[in-house]
Amino acid sequence: MSSGVVIVGAGQAGITAAFTLRDRGYGGLITVLGAEDELPYERPPLSKNYLYADPSASLDLAFRPEQYYIDRGITLRLGCTVTAIDRAGRQLSLDDGSAMPYTDLILATGTSPIVPPIPGADLGGVHVLRSLADARALRQELRGARHLTSIGGGFIGLELASAASRLGLESCVLDIADRVLQRAVSTTTSDYLTATHRQRGTRVQLSTGLAEMVGDDRVRAVVTTNGESIRTDLVVIAVGVRPNTRLAQEAGLEVANGIVVDEHLRTPDPAIFAIGDCANFPDGFSGLRIRLESVQAATDHARLVAAQITGDDPGRYRSVPWFWSHQSTTKLQIAGYTSCSDKDIIRGDLESGRFSIFRYDQGQLRAVESINRPADHVNARRLLAAEVSLTPDDIASAADLRSLLPVATRV
Repeated sequence: MSSGVVIVGAGQAGITAAFTLRDRGYGGLITVLGAEDELPYERPPLSKNYLYADPSASLDLAFRPEQYYIDRGITLRLGCTVTAIDRAGRQLSLDDGSAMPYTDLILATGTSPIVPPIPGADLGGVHVLRSLADARALRQELRGARHLTSIGGGFIGLELASAASRLGLESCVLDIADRVLQRAVSTTTSDYLTATHRQRGTRVQLSTGLAEMVGDDRVRAVVTTNGESIRTDLVVIAVGVRPNTRLAQEAGLEVANGIVVDEHLRTPDPAIFAIGDCANFPDGFSGLRIRLESVQAATDHARLVAAQITGDDPGRYRSVPWFWSHQSTTKLQIAGYTSCSDKDIIRGDLESGRFSIFRYDQGQLRAVESINRPADHVNARRLLAAEVSLTPDDIASAADLRSLLPVATRV
């Protein structure tokens, strides 16, 4: 059997790698292996507008129609699970008993939701949200529900609360942390989002864990670690994800909160790359080893690896991370990465709901959070990419952020 590039994972990273390889003139076989029996699709809408839409409405999330893959010679094998990697023989074992050789292997295996061992997690009406099948089931049940409880105050939990409120449900967010998005944003942004959700009618219960879910055939209430019983008929467990690393680990590759790769996104095996949500890579800006769950990182990773496979030298991976979240009328955008900061500078007005927070750590600008200030976000990405040395006073006193950009990057 001929080999070529085999991509394990049909999400944003895997599909972008396949498309980019062809765009760059790669003439060999390209095979994408996807565990879901779905044409590859976009995931960001699953916790947002997909849930708002009427279940009978057609909302096509597919990256491309099936014919597109056929025309470009990209083979999709869907509903297919890889069971093992034979690195010495450069071959994969599949769950149907077949084998697939590869010249280059790209692991884009993504993540899976964490489901803690909580009593009642097997009741009807209890969901996770990761796949299109998950979203379909949740969207159907939202129409008949009156109360939604999100377990976890992360991006998914808050976006779900917004969707539920928009559909007229009473919603509740439970989080064991003392603020929402604790690991992702500043205290100021956390507090602002908490207040906004509460003003819209969502109950946000912090520093509170989930003890159990109770009901008959379906969930009827959640019981908190404080002993309170909260009525609900729909629960979404959104306490985080873990990277899918089993294949890599069993193949002898290093795993540590993701598949460990170098600055070129290559594992120690020169024929194997890891990209997207499952990759633990050295961040060129912070100097930290990080793993990102973002469309931007997945796309940029895929392009860099495709360039290497087609014989170019794109250099080491170095891209400013950015993220976004829509929560009702609030648009949160984040540029850069920081797990903490020792000084925050605010531009804009918290009262009006339009502001940005410039986050410094040890004198270096590391990240910028923008609430309903898209122009700030765009300029922040340029400033971080240009590595312009800016003091907090520079940020606070500038009348226009564009004036701080190098001349060549201004528009």
